[in-house]
Amino acid sequence: MESAVLNLALNARDAMPGGGRLTIELGNKVLDEAYARHHAEVTPGDYAMVAVSDTGHGMTSDVVARVFEPFFTTKPDGKGTGLGLAMVFGFVKQSGGHVKIYSEPGEGTSVKLYLPRAIGAAAVACQRTGSPVELPRGSATVLVVEDEAAVREIACAILADLGYRVLEAADGEEALRVFGANTAAIDLLLTDVVLPGKVRGRELAERVQALRPQVRVVFMSGYTENSIVHHGRLDDGVQLIGKPFKREQLARKVAQVLGTTTVPAAEAGNVVALRLKRDV
Repeated sequence: MESAVLNLALNARDAMPGGGRLTIELGNKVLDEAYARHHAEVTPGDYAMVAVSDTGHGMTSDVVARVFEPFFTTKPDGKGTGLGLAMVFGFVKQSGGHVKIYSEPGEGTSVKLYLPRAIGAAAVACQRTGSPVELPRGSATVLVVEDEAAVREIACAILADLGYRVLEAADGEEALRVFGANTAAIDLLLTDVVLPGKVRGRELAERVQALRPQVRVVFMSGYTENSIVHHGRLDDGVQLIGKPFKREQLARKVAQVLGTTTVPAAEAGNVVALRLKRDV
């Protein structure tokens, strides 16, 4: 674990040659069956998450697809072996875990390591009991904006099953067109923070609310909430749900923002934020 976090921190440092912010977080997460259906290597269950996020130059999707390959590196000759992330991948896989990378050019990178939670006496005492929790339902119209098709499909399916009318778009420009055709009907905008194209999530929300101020907004992001706020992509206090999310989390967040239910604040994870100077 120490070597894995160190490798991720070194990569973050190299991605921020002019300085930046490195955020390391710990948290308990659940990867549910809906997520596992789209990630064949994942076993649904409880995981301990370690997330390492930076404000560096980020990566394109084709680079992200290869970062765990042995000897693959984007660093100049003599600056990297290409084995650091391969080691991280191997460590997580042999531990029965899962790795997820969220990165966009110019937006930084967040690497999440999910390791199966140990089941001991304390965990057994806290196991869920009783009947399933009944989730809040609604009939409002929700516009879901997400460029990753699998995530968009899951979000739309959950909301539709809960009674909401769902519209969808793959990027900001398409979302504006959908909103223009359904302006009076849309009650809530559920959008990814980092979208491809010219219109990012924050700008989309601002333009939608400028035309119809009563529209509520919930942001989604694969980056952790602390890295999103600390890195200045969103203001503190905005409504944000992290990916991957459970059915219950999405149901309660949407109901909360629409004002149809109250949701107790989630317990915060452990966060360490470091601002790096150029000479670090």
